[in-house]
Parts: sequence; structure tokens; C-alpha cells
Amino acid sequence: MADPSHQPQPESTTPDTRKLRNICVLAHVDHGKTTLCDHLISGSDSGIIHPKLAGRLRYMDSLLEEQRRAITMKSSSIALRHCDHSVTVIDSPGHMDFCSEVSTAARLSDGALILVDAVEGVHIQTHAVLRQAWIEKLTPCLVINKIDRLIAELGMSPMDAYVKLLKIVHEVNNIVSAFKSVKYLNDVDAILSGPAGADELAFEEIEDDEELMFQPQKGNVAFVCALDGWGFSIRQFAEFYEAKFGWSTNALQKALWGPWYFNHKEKKIVGQKGVAGLKKARPMFVEFVLEPVWSVYQAALKEKEEAQVMVQKVIRTFNLTIPPRDLKGDPKGMVQAVMSRWLPLHEAILNMVIRCMPDPIAAQSFRITRLLPKREVVGDGVDANVLAEAELVRSSVEACDSRPEAPCVVFVSKMFAVPTKTLPRYGLDGEILDNTSDEGELDECFLAFARIYSGHVPEAQAGDIVAIRGLGQHILKTATLSSTKNCWPFSSMSFQVSPTLKVAIEPSDPADMGALMKGLRLLNRADPFVEVTVSARGEHVLSAAGEVHLERCIKDLKDRFARVGLEVSKPLVSFKETILGDESTLENLKSFVASSEYVEKVTQNGRCVVRVKVLKLPPSLTKVIDESSDILADILGGKAAQTGETNKSLNTQVASTVEDANPIETLRKRMMEAVESDILSSGETDKDRAEKCKVQWQKLLKRIWALGPWHIGPNILLAPEMKGKGTDSSVLIRGSSHVSEKLGLVDASDNDNAAADTSSEVTEALYAEAERLHSSVLSGFQLATAAGPLCDEPMWGLAFVVEAYISPLAAQSDELETSHQQPEQYGIFTGQVMTAIKDACRVAVLQKKPRLVEAMYFCELITPTEQLGNMYAVLGRRRTKVLKEEMQEGSALFTVHAYVPVSESFGFADELRRWTAGAASALLVLSHWEALDKDPFFVPKTDEEKEEFGDGSSVPPNTARKLINAVRRQKGLPVEEKVVQHATKQRTLARKVPLGES
Repeated sequence: MADPSHQPQPESTTPDTRKLRNICVLAHVDHGKTTLCDHLISGSDSGIIHPKLAGRLRYMDSLLEEQRRAITMKSSSIALRHCDHSVTVIDSPGHMDFCSEVSTAARLSDGALILVDAVEGVHIQTHAVLRQAWIEKLTPCLVINKIDRLIAELGMSPMDAYVKLLKIVHEVNNIVSAFKSVKYLNDVDAILSGPAGADELAFEEIEDDEELMFQPQKGNVAFVCALDGWGFSIRQFAEFYEAKFGWSTNALQKALWGPWYFNHKEKKIVGQKGVAGLKKARPMFVEFVLEPVWSVYQAALKEKEEAQVMVQKVIRTFNLTIPPRDLKGDPKGMVQAVMSRWLPLHEAILNMVIRCMPDPIAAQSFRITRLLPKREVVGDGVDANVLAEAELVRSSVEACDSRPEAPCVVFVSKMFAVPTKTLPRYGLDGEILDNTSDEGELDECFLAFARIYSGHVPEAQAGDIVAIRGLGQHILKTATLSSTKNCWPFSSMSFQVSPTLKVAIEPSDPADMGALMKGLRLLNRADPFVEVTVSARGEHVLSAAGEVHLERCIKDLKDRFARVGLEVSKPLVSFKETILGDESTLENLKSFVASSEYVEKVTQNGRCVVRVKVLKLPPSLTKVIDESSDILADILGGKAAQTGETNKSLNTQVASTVEDANPIETLRKRMMEAVESDILSSGETDKDRAEKCKVQWQKLLKRIWALGPWHIGPNILLAPEMKGKGTDSSVLIRGSSHVSEKLGLVDASDNDNAAADTSSEVTEALYAEAERLHSSVLSGFQLATAAGPLCDEPMWGLAFVVEAYISPLAAQSDELETSHQQPEQYGIFTGQVMTAIKDACRVAVLQKKPRLVEAMYFCELITPTEQLGNMYAVLGRRRTKVLKEEMQEGSALFTVHAYVPVSESFGFADELRRWTAGAASALLVLSHWEALDKDPFFVPKTDEEKEEFGDGSSVPPNTARKLINAVRRQKGLPVEEKVVQHATKQRTLARKVPLGES
């Protein structure tokens, strides 16, 4: 997010590109993004919105569902004109369920407006959008919104408000500094001296801290009230005081923020030491900026006559021209009229955008490493002309070349559907035709939300954001379009979360299945984040980011895409399976190495004996592998790399992305650091033992044969140690350190030398058959890790050692060469080996105290003091783990951070609103996976347990067992539970005899 404005500029661009800005508006939910966009539209030359409707119309929220819920669900853009510049503004959602729209908006932008509520401050989604801007290399500007709340709600003085604003700026800068991995540096107070005069301001050059991203004195921070339509940056007040007193604009712009004071007697700017003896000394930002603003708002609290006097004083001081009719209303309307004309919001924001954000030429030269990172081609047989043309295309994108001869390159960030009736229809002579249609078919048109990065087309050129019609049948979600086939695809976009909420969908009428399938295909194309799959049971599963996202998807299916009645199942929650293991990483490893307890399985024909033991991986190592799935897919060619999105015209054998660092080296370093951190966190005080543990883990990491499930999961298959042959002339199926070689943890030559050591006592054919069974071992491992023994959920953080020994057929050892092709009475031998390995791995997990792993949300709650008890009552019913509770400074609101299990989160927001009368709000973000400490197979064994639970027959299922049974029922797996809980026959009821029979 560094400023790219100083990049060298190419000469082959048109002047209009220099006057173009592409920005997106990013913020936490309800921090005022759409309201801000309303005022930008009303203040521009478009004339779309009347200024009095701005902030209430929510023009960018075009969907009925957006207007009804008062939240933005889709990113939408509009082109504005300001000061001979064209500014394309993309409004994005703030709700975490629609974070994919933030990614699509950020990819097409060059700069970002980061909004923060002045009262609520930085929230979790603020961190997320800052990170998104950092990843996409956007140039950000900070907008602190809702300044009026500091006056009207909190009743802060200008000095208290300054401290609050200073804290917000510092907090946002600390977040960005964490991305840069540098220390935050504070300004040092200094006394500024120089020649003083009646009409001259003495000022010594103030040094800026270049490490800080947001500095109000640089002009990239604005203070606004979007609802009332006013805002300012320090530059505006510096220019005003220059015109009024003749002071230096540059000097004032640097002194109007920070610990700088104005000495009225000496007409000098001084530091804190220069005003040590003055009692009423105030920072210049407070004295010259906030106090005039506060005086206008305080007029609204006075009587009408007093308010008129105060407002007239401000009008005279700042030479304002306000129509008399705007001063005749109520005090609040009068204040709004004065502020919006004194400090127009659109001027403050758009001027800041033009000054501080780069044009497409400067931005693309800075962002090229993110958009089109350099590729390193390995292997021969690639045409040099093809590579040269690909490099030419990259250079054109870097230069934002809009010449006619430049290759045209377009990136589509998403596809979105609009009703065909809303699009204009033109005749042969350009006249607009009637666009109404009475057809019964679906009337949806798919448009591509895209940006031209190089070249030009009619009415658009490089740097423009456009909508493209006619690609609905060719693009699913994203695409790179090029006028030449020899063009690298753009790098994929990064998303903050993944679709975790899943439901099964079926039509209410089975005859509508065709319409449902068609609707699901359309929904999958129209929403960049939704996933549509078919489960093993044949159910159509819809995956969404959260409850609000899911509700909108279901509504779109019913009303727009499928137009049929739907039956929606209860949410399908994903779990993982692992083992308990010891708390200490060292003890885990020690018991694993010393243990000789293997789970043994034999194939049905008796020819292969499989021995398996399992180890729990260190948590940090598991997390690194899981987070690096995309990198591993590129390195190993796993599931994510087999999507077919390859450039076939550049027929390379291996293409690796080289950006800031070597991804393989970075991943290898992270894995080793994760092991070391777990060893240190285990509390081991003996340095020798810790070093031995580290060396032992390094040896194990050199034996990684495969990862699973899907070849990129957080489970490891370790190659067995080379021990030659087994008993009775059996041969070990030798593994290979395939993954370790790919990650650079071991040299390929070391593995080959070890594998070349063979025994002369067995036939060569038996070794050849062992080599052919490598794929069976890998397939068995992938099957086992994809479906664990508890409830067929993927395994998590486990390492397996699989030793498979094969022996020759009895009395038929001379036919080994062809025996693998002969069908046996027990089935094909490769399938038997695969099944035996899968079963052995599952049994090994069951014998090592299996545990269920559930996904956890990080929950941020905001609630007033009087509703704190009700909020905790809701949290207590949902197995939450409260992390901290703090009161927001200067308000009666509490901020509570907690972990909420995903399985307990459904309906959480509705219940919270219901119990707190709508006063509390919550935001859920997927955080991590956490193992349940409950044993799903708990049986009382000790005397204390038997005294509490009895003999075990009356022990109710614990939480882990209930979750396992629920998942097994959903999947149609058998569940061990009592059908009749209380079978004692009731014998005490008297027989009712009618009175007439007595």
C-alpha cells in the first residue's frame, strides 16, 4: 500500500488516463460507506441525487433486499466527474458474509477509502479490509466518519475528541505496520524557532515519519460526517488560514496535527516544551480546527436566538454564503446547512482522492507484481517467440498502454446478473426500443464486472472499469481476456473466509428438479463466492459464507433463477477428526519413536501385511500446512491445481510464480519455525532434550511421502524407514520422500541411493510388484484421511507411518510377473492393499483416543451496559469461550470478544437481538479449528467416575458424541443409541371400572 506516484511513467499513454482514478470504499459494517457514496454522487456533476436526499436514498444499494435490510450485499460502481477528473467509485459490502465482493472491488481499484467510525473505532472487519488493500497493493486513504457523534452522543470536548481521533489514527497505522513488520515510531517533540513577525508565521521544518501510512498532515486522512454531508482534511484549514492571515500553507499543514502549539505572543509554532508554562495551551488541531466545528454544533443545543448569533459568527469568520431560507429551520437543520456549505463532503473526499491516489499508469506499474507476477519457466521445448510475446503483454499491462497497437488485456473479477428489462435495447439506427418481454423464460442477463488493463476498445481504454455483455456462457466466475493467446493469466484473488455454511436443497415438487438444477447453475455463476456441489448421497449442497449470505442465495433461487418452491435442510456443519496426544510435543514424539505398537491388517488373500502407527502433528505445523494449501497445490499439483485454468499456449512443464520471495523457501522456513515454536511453547526447560526433539522432527520432515486428503491436506504420510526385507521373504513397499523433495527438505539423490539398496534373496519380480503398489498405498492413505472413523469427516493434523509387506504366492513365485493382472476370488490385489491400508489407518486413530475437531468463529459483540447480562445468557447457551470484555472509552458500550462454535452459531444473531431488544450486535468471522476435549466413547473407569456416573449404563451422551451422531444421521451412517430409554413397564395404574358394572 505504498504510494506509487513516484514510479517512472511511460510516454506512450494518452493524457486522459492521467486524469482517471479508480477507488473502492472499504469499511466495517454500518460505518457509513453507502451514505458517503450518496454525497459523492450528489456533489459531482452527475445530477443523479439531490443534495437533500443524499445519505437517505442509498443509491448504490439497488437490490430490494439491500434496501430492506439496510446493508450492502453487492459491490457496485459509478463514474463521477470532479475538477476535470473522472473518478470511478466502487461501493463494497461491510458484512463478513459478503467479503468476496470486497475482493472483487479491490482487484479492479487502484486506491481505497478506509472508513472508521469515530465512536466505535477499529473493528475486526477494519483489519480485514486493510489486509485486503495491502494484499492487492492499493493506495489507501483514511476517512474517520461520524464525527458528529463525538459531540451529540458522547458530549466530548474538542480536546477529548482530538485524543480519540489520535488514538484511531495510531491504531490503524499499527495495523499497517504489522503488515510491514516494522516498529511503530512516534514523533519527537521539538521546539521550533525562527524569525517572528506580525504577518509572518515562524515555523521550522517538521519531519514526517515515512513509516506511517496515514498522516493527516500529508492529506491522506479526512474527518467527516457523511450523514450531514460535511467533511474536511487538514489541507482545507491550512489554505483558509493562509488566505486569512498570510501564513504558510505547507507549514500549517504539518503543524495542524500532532503535539504542536501556537504561541500567540511570539507568533511561533512550538512543541510541548514551548508551552510548558501556559495553562490553556491546546494543540493547533484543537484550537484552529475542532473548536470552530464544535461551536457550530453547540449552536444546535442553544435557544434559537443564541444559535442564530453563533452561526452568524461562524459565517462571518469563514466568509460563507448561505441562503437565508436554510437558516430559518430548526437548529439541527440550520447546523447541517451551514456545515455542508462550509465544508462540503464531496470536495474534501474527491480532492483527497485526486491528490493522494495514483492514476492507472502509476498504479499498474506498482501493482504489476500482484496482478501479473513474473513466471519462471522450467523445461525445454518452449517457443522463445511465445515467451517474448507473453513478456510484451506483461510490459503493456505494467505501462497501462492504451495505444491502438497495444494488446488488449481485460480482467473479469466477477459475473453478475441483472434483469434484462433494466438494460437498454437499441435498434439498427441507434434508437431505444421497448425492452419488455412476455416470455415465460428466465429474463436474466449476465454481465462481466471487468477492467481494461492494456489496449483499448470502442468508447473505453486502458484504466477504465467496464461491464461486458455476452460472456455469460463462457465465464463461470473470473477470467483473463486477451487479444493474444500468449498471455499469462492474472493471479487469483484472495478471499478472507471460505464457504462454511452448507445446506442440502431439493424442490418441493420433484418434477421441478430440472428447474432447480438450472437455477443452481445460474446462481453459481452470478455469485462469486457460492459453491454448488453434489454430495455422495446425491443431494445438491449449497455452500455460503454465512446465514445472511445463505438467505439471500435461497431468495434469489426462489424468485429469480429457479422460480420453484424449495425444501432446505438444516445446516450441514463440517468437522475434522484427530487424536488426543500428549500436551507436550516432546512427549508426543518420544512415545511415537519408542512405540512398537502397530495396527496390523492383512489383505484377504494373505499376501500383504499392513502395519500402521499414528502421531499427532504439532498444532502450529498443522496450521501452516492448512493455510498453505494453495501454494502446496501449485507445488505438488494437487486438487486445487487441477482446475484446468492453465495457459495452454504457453506449454511449460513447470511454471512457478516469483514475486517477493521464493514460495517454496518461504513455506519450508515456516514449517521449521512452527516446529520450533511448538517445542518452545511446550515448556521444555532442558535445552539438550529440546534440541534432540528438533533434530528428530527434522528427520521426520525429510520422510514426507504425501499429504492428505486431496494431496494438500494437513495430514502427513511418512515413508517407512528402509529396513530391507521382512520375514518369510516378504518385501517392504518402499516409499519415497516425494513431498520432502518438492519442498527442498531433502535431496532427491539421497532418496534414490536409499531406494537402490536391494536384497539378493528375493526375486526382482517381487520388487517390481512392490513398486507398482505405491499408488495403492497412496490411495489408501487419501481415502483414510478423507473419511475418518468417527463420522466420515476429514482427519486433521496426523502423521502416519505405513509399512506394507508383500510376499510371493505360495508355490507360484515364478508367476509373480503376471499375478497382478489375474483377478482373484477376493478381488484385484491392488484394491485389497488399498482397503487394508485405509482400514488400518482408521483403526490406528480409534486406538489413540480419537477426538472431534470443530470450526470456531471469532465473535465481536457490542452491547450497552444494561444488556450485558442478557448477552452473556445467550453466550452461555452456545458453548462460547469469552476472551475479553472492555468498555469503549467515552461511551456506555461494551465490546466483548469470544469464540463461538460454528455448530452453535445458527440463529445466534436473531436470538441475540431478541434477548437484548435489538441493542446488541455481533459479527462472526471464521477463526480456527479446535479439538473438543470430550471423549466421545467415555465409560466410567475410576472409582470417582463410577461414583458419579454409576456403571455407565445411565451416562448421557456428551457433546462430542451428540455431534458425531448428528453427522452420522445426516450421512445415513449407523448410529449406536438406545431406541427405548426407559423400558420398565408401568404396573401401578388401577383398572378403571365403569360405575354401571360394579
